[in-house]
Amino acid sequence: MDKEFNQIEWDKQLRESWLQILRLAAQEDLADTGDWTTRALVPDEAVSKASIKSRSKGVISGLVAIEDTLEFFDPRLSWTPESEDCQSVQTGQCIGFIEGPTQSLLTAERTVLNMLGHLSGIATLTRQYVELVYQTKAKIYDTRKTTPGWRRLEKYAVRCGGGQNHRTGLFEAVLIKDNHLAHGEHTAVDKRFTPAEAVTFARKYVETHVPSKSRKSMLIEVEIDRLDQLDEVLLAAPDIILLDNMCPAELREAVSRRDACNRSIDLEASGSVNLKTVAAIAETGVDRISVGALTHSASCLDLGLDWHSS
Repeated sequence: MDKEFNQIEWDKQLRESWLQILRLAAQEDLADTGDWTTRALVPDEAVSKASIKSRSKGVISGLVAIEDTLEFFDPRLSWTPESEDCQSVQTGQCIGFIEGPTQSLLTAERTVLNMLGHLSGIATLTRQYVELVYQTKAKIYDTRKTTPGWRRLEKYAVRCGGGQNHRTGLFEAVLIKDNHLAHGEHTAVDKRFTPAEAVTFARKYVETHVPSKSRKSMLIEVEIDRLDQLDEVLLAAPDIILLDNMCPAELREAVSRRDACNRSIDLEASGSVNLKTVAAIAETGVDRISVGALTHSASCLDLGLDWHSS
């Protein structure tokens, strides 16, 4: 089985996710009345052209959603791209042009810039992490620490930055963490699972309860936070072992033990990962590094709308 989670691309499902958010964004801005300032000051017949420019260096994400966004506000608005998703941009670089009725352009402006800035910020931060580990075999993964409703879009942005997507949701994989061990138990003997026992029980459950179509691609991952748990877990043969908050020396030892026992098991480092520590973590030989900060701490890329004279 390919040990990879579903990787998010711009498709029908992702487009629908954006359209749902777009409807909420419009309701927040316009309620049931509309843009009174624009209506009061801008003639109905006015037509304008504006460019979206980057005010700082970064990586672009979200351009694939602009046409749908503009059409939602007014089908007469047109978009001419000068860049594309995943592309690096420089300060002052033009990303594309919007043309059409001025009233509609003004009304759509903030929604377009909010979406692009947020997703491009995630892509930009992801690219920074990816570049710091490029000489190692480690791949950078996101987590479920995402903005409610925005998960698929934010994971798409991680892909634009060169990162990998961890599981999209609880439905996609088994990930046994310490909280599961604290509350799960052998009902017959009334005792808690060890991480290795939990892997075995979870695998049996998947084999008997999960529909065959999903079962074929369902990965089993287990979290440990001590090296004395590792040898037993390696024998249980999960697809991935998550090494939580281990220092580089512990990670190197884990890699050495894994290599001696079962090289087909991937090791994922998690916890205390930032731009200062990620290179040292990658150099230990782990296969994956999961970084919650990609989606919960990325700053928006600074983008602006520049108006062009008619």
